[in-house]
Amino acid sequence: QVQLVESGGGLVQAGDSLRLSCVASDRRFTGYSMAWFRQAPGKEREFVAGISWTGTSTYYTDSVKGRFTISRRNPLNTLYLEMRSLKPEDTAVYYCAGEGGYPRQIDTAVSDYEHWGQGTLVTVSS
Repeated sequence: QVQLVESGGGLVQAGDSLRLSCVASDRRFTGYSMAWFRQAPGKEREFVAGISWTGTSTYYTDSVKGRFTISRRNPLNTLYLEMRSLKPEDTAVYYCAGEGGYPRQIDTAVSDYEHWGQGTLVTVSS
């Protein structure tokens, strides 16, 4: 079971930027489609952004398009989420997730991902 560890969360003001990182424990990461999900208090976990195992394709939920950028560095087994122009509604626990088996598409359902990190809290104050 690959381990995923997120970092980079914190308390920021609206309009600020933040970069999240997710480090995988081994090289199986290179064959995983990866994604960021988030869960706000009292809400269901939702898809934020995903990237193919090749790193050539990305997909974003509408609310973060143009503000968030997902990327990966396979030699470092690391996934990133660059977040700009943060809004209070971006406040949530952010989770990285991996789907193994060299997936052909970027999936958006929680159930599609079998590997999860412990989450990192992002709080955006107004």
